[in-house]
Amino acid sequence: MQPEPDRHFLPPGLHDRALNILLVGCGGNGAQMLMGLAALDTALRAISSRSLQVTVVDDDIVSEANLGRQPFYRCDLGNSKARTLTERINIAHGLNWRAVHGRAPAAIGVDKIDIVISCVDTASARRAIGAAMHDRDSPPLYWLDLGNRATDGQFLLGCPKGRYHKDEGRLPTVLESFPELADESAPDDDAPSCSVAEALERQSLFVNRVVASHALALLFDLLGRGSIRHAGAFINLASGQVVPIALPKAVPSK
Repeated sequence: MQPEPDRHFLPPGLHDRALNILLVGCGGNGAQMLMGLAALDTALRAISSRSLQVTVVDDDIVSEANLGRQPFYRCDLGNSKARTLTERINIAHGLNWRAVHGRAPAAIGVDKIDIVISCVDTASARRAIGAAMHDRDSPPLYWLDLGNRATDGQFLLGCPKGRYHKDEGRLPTVLESFPELADESAPDDDAPSCSVAEALERQSLFVNRVVASHALALLFDLLGRGSIRHAGAFINLASGQVVPIALPKAVPSK
């Protein structure tokens, strides 16, 4: 029997239960993802027997530069990003999601997590997340990574080795697809912005919202519909182009 080459299916172990999600980062992309995950949870409850249980990890606080581009208000200045937005979502949606003010993976392990969503700024942070998964007996089933520059970005869904996923047909993770991220000699560029104007010079006002929306749509297809036809995409706001990242080619079963 020939496997279907253009479709990746949700593993049976994720059906009919709450899915544990670890969201690392609650800044530009992460805050948009967190708000979208609340909508995704509502949709999953309506069309399936699945739901989401989310833990948010971030050690940053709301600054003046975050206003406008990120979903925070002046009254939030100086408060924990993770706790502020998670509490707001819990009250609005009647949820009991958890916020951790700290760094992942030091602040929280990845055991019993089904999906890790990384919205981090640096390659070193991605390497730390990847190492934490590798060291666990039960790594997450999926790793969804988001990243962006001033007017372009990308998202990629991968499958860490282990548990349900075998090497055949497994989706490569971000560290496998972009091996330059594993280069420990490459410097990180995560200089903070000091004002809203400077932040907008570094990143377009809506780039995070666009990248997160596409990533959330992929999650909805996988978790709500049961399959996906691409593993991610490159998005360019300046040109208006969206280029999907193809699934790995299927290997005929013997």
